[in-house]
Amino acid sequence: MRTIPDSFDPAMVAAIDARLDAVARDERVSLPLVIESGSRAWGFASPDSDYDCRFIYVRQRRDYLALWPKRDVIETPLDGLLDVNGWDLAKALRLIVKGNAVAIEWLRSPIAYRGDEAFRDALDAFAVEHMPVDAVQSHYLHLGLQQWSRHGEEVTSGKKLFYALRPAAALRWIRLHDQALPPMHFPTLMAECDPPADVAVLVADLITRKAETRELGEAIIPAEIAAFIENEYGLAANQQRDRSTDDKAKAAADALFMTLLDRFSPDD
Repeated sequence: MRTIPDSFDPAMVAAIDARLDAVARDERVSLPLVIESGSRAWGFASPDSDYDCRFIYVRQRRDYLALWPKRDVIETPLDGLLDVNGWDLAKALRLIVKGNAVAIEWLRSPIAYRGDEAFRDALDAFAVEHMPVDAVQSHYLHLGLQQWSRHGEEVTSGKKLFYALRPAAALRWIRLHDQALPPMHFPTLMAECDPPADVAVLVADLITRKAETRELGEAIIPAEIAAFIENEYGLAANQQRDRSTDDKAKAAADALFMTLLDRFSPDD
């Protein structure tokens, strides 16, 4: 499973592959899902955007039986534009049950460095069935409000504007579709959330300009986009529902964990 755009720097891809090989070897893990996250996968990268490689890993079975378990994340040093880290399968499943939107995006990333389609499909099917819509909505609302309150001035960087706009579009998509898994790819998300025509035109222009501008480039926030963002945050805030623990989802997560552990745990 490997889908890497031709626009990616071959040297950076080679560096990512080497980093992943080292993680698998040194940590004694398998890497059944390795994807690109961040602006390159969202579809609004700048020329100097980071390479944000993320992965889900599976340890040896005996590691999950230890009295002192290993950390459930693996982090590698930041190196220029290269950012590579990942989650243990157990952590990923717990976050899906909790409605963590980042887990959705990892499963739906259009860019994969390596992995197993059966592993990805199993997690995706589990998320479709068990990911709580209300929790995902809360996640995007909290993320969006943080960005908008911090950067919602008249002039801001293009990067920061997209960080406020993307959660608003995700909230609109969730409201219209009543589903928990919006597309990760931002142009697809915008097309499927049916924004006002003037907003769609302005956003498409911003994406084009961002692709030609370094991350520090500034942008004036069009009034139509500001109104779109504020309206979606307001609607989502008024539609918040009670969140409850789903014991069925936890039981299903336990079962899926054992199934995937049997198949993808590296040999002891």
